[in-house]
Amino acid sequence: LDALARGLLVIAFLSTVGNLLVCVAVGINRRLRTVTNYFLVSLAVADICVGAIAIPCAILTDIGLPRHSLYLCLLMLSVLIMFTQSSIFCLLAVAVERYVAIFMPFRYQVLMTSRNAVLVILATWLLALLIGLVPLMGWHKAPPDSGYCFFVLVVDMTYMVYFNFFACVLTPLVIMFLIYAQIFVMVKRQVRRIASEQSGRGERQTRAAASMRREVKTATTLFLVLFLFTICWIPLHIINCFLLLCPHCPVPLELLLTAIILSHANSAVNPFLYAYTMTAFRDTFKAIFLCCRIVGDREASNRAGDDDREGAAVQNTHQT
Repeated sequence: LDALARGLLVIAFLSTVGNLLVCVAVGINRRLRTVTNYFLVSLAVADICVGAIAIPCAILTDIGLPRHSLYLCLLMLSVLIMFTQSSIFCLLAVAVERYVAIFMPFRYQVLMTSRNAVLVILATWLLALLIGLVPLMGWHKAPPDSGYCFFVLVVDMTYMVYFNFFACVLTPLVIMFLIYAQIFVMVKRQVRRIASEQSGRGERQTRAAASMRREVKTATTLFLVLFLFTICWIPLHIINCFLLLCPHCPVPLELLLTAIILSHANSAVNPFLYAYTMTAFRDTFKAIFLCCRIVGDREASNRAGDDDREGAAVQNTHQT
């Protein structure tokens, strides 16, 4: 557990700092203030909460704390479920937003306003809160005699498998994969049509081709975010299915710990993905680091100048 705790603390730090950087980047760069990025900021906030709140709670529950306080234990265990559910709904909102942009471009400006985006984000967080707090409402196991707050001893696996995984995780994931499949098929058709008409028209077709390339790049990046989320979380949910459907089947501790670390690690990967695939995010991150470096160098030079002036003053005093 010590190795698990150390690994989770590293992930918590990277998740908190990296996703704070995403929020700051969108805040200072007007080019990044798009409806798509508003949903990505909501996703970043959920990942910040995982790093700053959920992972410390997970570390405490991994050692059985708090003891003899069932509702506090359930609250700490529900926190991660809530933030994970919020991430899924944010990814679903992004997929729907991209679907509208590709298939209903003339209605996009009317449907996908900043106000509507904020309302959708508030709705996703409220729904995630309700889903995450279901164990607190009574769907949990009887408190163990030892009083230890271990996940498998407190949280009902029927809730985790049938309600949380099948209904609230797997169903949205399937919908999102179908949406992105339709988007890529549609974009491929558009690219072929533009290529076939390229010789007949000039500047207009060139602009259309450039716009379509941007859509392909954006959709690819967002699909990667979804794909990484799926890769990181599905193993832990599969283990939960084994614990429920085959309670006597042995689950190696190393496999369980790996699945736990992998699920938490998802909160830290998105900023790296944005920096690698999105030029606007990468340039803004560089500007933030450069600004911090300039400010640090300026403060250092100011301190050095102050020290030089103080030294000169002392020297003049001794000469006097």
